[in-house]
Amino acid sequence: MRAFARVLFICLLMTVLTQSNGTVWGQLEQLRKPRSLPEAPSFSGVSMAVIPEGPFAMGADGMDALEDERPQHQVWVDRFEIDRYEVTTGHYAEFLALAKRPAPWLWEGMDPAQHRDRPVVGVSWFDAEAYCHSHGKRLPTEAEWEKAARGTDGRLFPWGNQGPTDRLANFALGARFNYSQVLMPVQRYEAGVSPYGLYQMAGNVGEWVANWYGANYYETNPPRNPTGPEVGSFRVLRGGSWSDLPKYLLTYGRFKLSPETRNSYTGFRCARTAGPTTSP
Repeated sequence: MRAFARVLFICLLMTVLTQSNGTVWGQLEQLRKPRSLPEAPSFSGVSMAVIPEGPFAMGADGMDALEDERPQHQVWVDRFEIDRYEVTTGHYAEFLALAKRPAPWLWEGMDPAQHRDRPVVGVSWFDAEAYCHSHGKRLPTEAEWEKAARGTDGRLFPWGNQGPTDRLANFALGARFNYSQVLMPVQRYEAGVSPYGLYQMAGNVGEWVANWYGANYYETNPPRNPTGPEVGSFRVLRGGSWSDLPKYLLTYGRFKLSPETRNSYTGFRCARTAGPTTSP
């Protein structure tokens, strides 16, 4: 009887171990199988404006202009395209899902549900350049940006010569940074669009452009498609931000920042070279 009981116990034990091993091996087999990762988001289409080739008045004269904004001079810019809106946090989040780059400064304060239509801030010049490149675009040159902002009539602001108001631009806010309180959706201020239909070329966020900064560059820059000095310590920033006073929103206003800078005032938009106009 004892022998029979021992055999019965061993049989029962083997059954339990077999079932247990089956479960364990099943779990290991599941781990070995490649998981189907969620499909990476595709970049959404962005509306772009075509800026026709031709000359425009760049810079300004007189005592109202700073030294690095003088003299006013005629510049020819070839046909190009530029984003109608500043790059948003929503579009930048799509980029981060695909690119191995650090998140922007203050990114943890961004709520995707509320702030997808706000301009991205906290990006360096290198971040902006990488984003544009990933879309088959580039940062606009300083001359391209200014022509897109002011057109060919030499206007002081994107909407004309009238000073800024809260109907035309987002500026002069004295608050501490908060995505909800100081940044406005990029499609806001339709009354303040530029001659080519670009939104918020003044206020909301200052915008990186491609050029190195040169204090006296306007005295020697070429008259056709100027691209700025070949080297430098600072990159040019244009447009003024949510915290700036009206005088910093001028279409010819120039600012400089170290390209590594990440702050709550600076974003960007992208451009790309367009082919020559073809005759029908």
